[in-house]
Amino acid sequence: MSDSTAIVNGAPAAPGNAHGHEEHPAYLRHHFENVDQQADAANFAMWLFLLTEVMFFGGLFTAYLIYRNWYYPAFVAASHQLDIFWGTLNTLLLISSSFTMAMGVWCAETRKKSGLVLCLVLTFILGIGFLGIKSIEYKEKIEKHHVPGFHYSLSSFLNPDSDEAARKAGDKPLALDMARHTEVYFSLYFAMTGMHALHMIIGIAILGYMIFRARAGAYTSGHVTFVENFGLYWHFVDIIWIFLFPLLYLISRHAN
Repeated sequence: MSDSTAIVNGAPAAPGNAHGHEEHPAYLRHHFENVDQQADAANFAMWLFLLTEVMFFGGLFTAYLIYRNWYYPAFVAASHQLDIFWGTLNTLLLISSSFTMAMGVWCAETRKKSGLVLCLVLTFILGIGFLGIKSIEYKEKIEKHHVPGFHYSLSSFLNPDSDEAARKAGDKPLALDMARHTEVYFSLYFAMTGMHALHMIIGIAILGYMIFRARAGAYTSGHVTFVENFGLYWHFVDIIWIFLFPLLYLISRHAN
């Protein structure tokens, strides 16, 4: 029997291939019928994952808004301990990384290998820069004993004149009971920014893997689903920061 009339699993095989493998690229998993079905499944899974992430961070945002309403003076005074310069710089870094990631997806779709590698490397560097700045902020909070726990200090809020940030903001002394609630603010601050940083670390680790694979020629042979879905993840993490920045740094920057 010739190749053109060969039968594979009860159906005619692809012309010129007795085993019907002509339409089965290396990146197509065996349990999918074709590339489109595999891409649809991967995209659906990614959007489902992002939905769970929205619900998770939504709970944190809701808790923050509720406690802020309850302990408004404490949250305002505590927010003055954050440096807007570092927060703004981190925002610019993430917005830039979203652009480079979007360009990386475009390079993958247009099969520009060198452009894809360059964009992934730039995104990687910007992500590292974000984490570096966040470590500077965390270090300052540790030095001021603003990390919730046994050694949490209330001096910045009971005596604002003793703290440069509080003095610049024109804060007034808080009552002891209200000052204690600043620890709630920093608990939510570390919970939200810490979870965001964890997502950044995971993203950067995946970027490192993608750079290695992209240099070997992956993602520019027509299979761009992985790059597209990672781009969605990276943009989501950036959007979370776009909400965190005004909530934690910018709201109520007037004197308390």
